[in-house]
Amino acid sequence: MDVKTVRSSRKQSAIRALWFVETLALTFAVFVAARLRFRGDPRGLESFAVGIAPRAVLVALAVTGAMFAFGLYQSYVRHRRIDLLLRIALSFSLGGVALLTLYYLLPGTYIGRGVLAIALVIGVCAVCGVRWVVSRLSAAQMLKQRVLVYGAGNNANLINTRLRRKSDRQSFVVLGFVPAPNQTIVVEDAQLIRTDETLCTVADRLDVDEIVIAPDERRGAMPMEQMLKCVQLGMRITDLSTFFEREAGMVQLNIVDPSWLVFSGGFDYSTPRRLTKRFFDLLAAGALLALTWPAMLLVALAVKLESKGPAIYRQVRVGEHGRHFEIIKFRSMRVDAESDGVARWAQPGDDRSTRVGKFIRKTRLDELPQLLLVLKGEMSFVGPRPERPQFVEMLNQEIRYYDVRHSVKPGLTGWAQLRYPYGASVRDANEKLKFDLFYVKNHGLVFDLMIMLQTVEVVLFGRGAR
Repeated sequence: MDVKTVRSSRKQSAIRALWFVETLALTFAVFVAARLRFRGDPRGLESFAVGIAPRAVLVALAVTGAMFAFGLYQSYVRHRRIDLLLRIALSFSLGGVALLTLYYLLPGTYIGRGVLAIALVIGVCAVCGVRWVVSRLSAAQMLKQRVLVYGAGNNANLINTRLRRKSDRQSFVVLGFVPAPNQTIVVEDAQLIRTDETLCTVADRLDVDEIVIAPDERRGAMPMEQMLKCVQLGMRITDLSTFFEREAGMVQLNIVDPSWLVFSGGFDYSTPRRLTKRFFDLLAAGALLALTWPAMLLVALAVKLESKGPAIYRQVRVGEHGRHFEIIKFRSMRVDAESDGVARWAQPGDDRSTRVGKFIRKTRLDELPQLLLVLKGEMSFVGPRPERPQFVEMLNQEIRYYDVRHSVKPGLTGWAQLRYPYGASVRDANEKLKFDLFYVKNHGLVFDLMIMLQTVEVVLFGRGAR
């Protein structure tokens, strides 16, 4: 057995074990579903039991196949709780559709709608239970990437400062930092690996899965021959920007260069993606509008009763490709909030807000009229929040890559709104841009669904509102 096989066998064995347990659980779920469906009907159960085993295995394989498609058996991908639940739900939905199609083509494999529905419900509970147990057992450590960092300066230390929490390191464990030659060391001594061995020898000895390349200065500090040997041994070589994108869900601006943005992939603006995003926008905005129009009438009435002036507030914002459009919101401030003509960000405890305005801003009810703009096509349901032209002009000069966020339509909600509180300064805008750029590079239908579900939590608990 070669070195590459030895290194990957531990992780692959854990993945195969997880798949086997979940396949077994899903197969067993069909037997339980049959018992429940034919409870009190022994003859029906006896008739159904003929050939049930291969049909039960078929159900399990269809669902786990869909789980593979949604990345649930990728050891190096970290899933947050709501992301995991969404992927499981989508997997079972796709698996169910695949089975119904198969039953139509091959009637002999059919197990009945009642049994299938019960089996899928039991299966969802079983898979969620298995994932919960695995996350708390020592076996979960086997699924983590064993990471070695090349570099020990400011760039490398970002892993310690920006990914220091346990929740940030659910998918990897840092084994240590190998200092790059002739560069300042910032990382603590306890984390350093000082040795005369080559990088590849150290990585092989520590059974490393991935090496993160993070020197402060790349010129003359990149051990390309050693990196090539590590790749041949089955190790993953990742630059720091890509590592942060994957693990933190952000684009770390101070270490990114234009070439990385160009060659790192993403930025899907293909026709299929545009069509799926537009379909998602129409479906989500239409459904939410149908549910919330009574609340919108009440909000409009409350705004009118509290203070003079229109219930709807209009303001110019910057949209896709820098085009200006007029955003609409329920008015939450006094009519004379900017009587001097100077644009200002809202501040904590802003005295320009009305009593109704404070409530609707906290609950995000003031944003509901923008559903009409989503249906119109000027906004998307998910995307970077649109800013005012005055702020955009200033931020373009202050923050590198700020204009890249305008390559997609602005959204009613977005990744930055979930990961960072309300911004009211250049520094806040800089931090939010890290998440906006991540969304611009990686947006997709599943990601949009995940953001929409997480937005419910934000609305319920009022995080990020001002």
